[in-house]
Amino acid sequence: MSGLAPALLWGMNTHHRADPTWTPPHCPNRNCPYHKHSHGPWPYRKHGFYRRRGVQKPVQRLKCRTCGVTFSTQTFSTTYWQKRPELTGQILLKSVGCMALRQMAHDLHTSPETIARHLARLGRHCLLLHAQTYSGDLPHRTLAIDGFESFEFSQFFPCHFNVAVEPETDFFVHFTDSELRRKGRMTAQQKRRRKELEAQLGRPDPKAVRNGMADLLRWSLRKVDWAIVRSDEHPAYPRAIEEVGVPIRHETTHSKAPRTAHNPLWPVNLLDLLIRHCQACHKRETIAFAKRRQGAIDRMAVLLVWRNTIKSHREKRPGVTPAMLRGLTDRVWRVADVLRRRLFPDRTELPTRWRQYYERRVHTRALKVNRVHDLKYAF
Repeated sequence: MSGLAPALLWGMNTHHRADPTWTPPHCPNRNCPYHKHSHGPWPYRKHGFYRRRGVQKPVQRLKCRTCGVTFSTQTFSTTYWQKRPELTGQILLKSVGCMALRQMAHDLHTSPETIARHLARLGRHCLLLHAQTYSGDLPHRTLAIDGFESFEFSQFFPCHFNVAVEPETDFFVHFTDSELRRKGRMTAQQKRRRKELEAQLGRPDPKAVRNGMADLLRWSLRKVDWAIVRSDEHPAYPRAIEEVGVPIRHETTHSKAPRTAHNPLWPVNLLDLLIRHCQACHKRETIAFAKRRQGAIDRMAVLLVWRNTIKSHREKRPGVTPAMLRGLTDRVWRVADVLRRRLFPDRTELPTRWRQYYERRVHTRALKVNRVHDLKYAF
């Protein structure tokens, strides 16, 4: 295991084990009254040590005096209960570096199933991180919105990612998904196949884009009393805006207008380009397409955090990120900053849609087995 020591720095949280003054922020037991308690000390005591494979120093164990649950410093690590903790940080960068699961598995000498599990857990962590860190203390009054189309399992199951960007900073604010019906030019055989699949598996909600965009806008604009929303002329967007309940000035731009920096929708068009460029599952004519929409959602959450905190606002202006332009951070984050500590879902307010994403309740119609996230240790 000595050869893994440098790689462990990618994903392991060693700062609290090395710091003798570190104290657990709360009880990890969700049923304990001190689980959500974050002000002042809470009663706990030291409860021995144990040794972890690949880590030289012993890990401190602790015990809550209120509920009696025992835990350790590792309980608050993003690599908690992982056998390959050195993979997490590398997978984060490779997932936004346009590598498919099997490419990552080959490069990291592991199985594609291991990569998929790590990526799903990383996606859940990024959902919590974005929701907790950017909880709307600095509300967004101007948004550029758009729909990014992709597909899951096969081209007979297209999907639509609704995305919102703050134009002034290029800050990736929020996203939701919408299941679509296949459209466009099809052969007679493809039309028959679509009819067979819809008879067997059901047909997507025709109002899916409207509902998904309404959910996105409600969450993004929940702390403002008026807003400006810029979009193309998609017919579902005006109906979605009517459902938000906030006075909104809707500014539209024709989708065939030149997509240059002078286009009012340039910030969200740039995000669409980054998604295509950085994620293998959204490349056109790719064999790395998402087999499950839930998997594409996990990768989108990782890209959201990477775009806001690690990626420069402009390649010609390195050292400045969208989060810095919003005043949310004072420096460019590294992977270690994203993986600094474990986040608990019961301590974070998630949008209704994102709660479904966290629990993996987005099902792919073409697959008989769609497991939800109900694991005890893999947060």
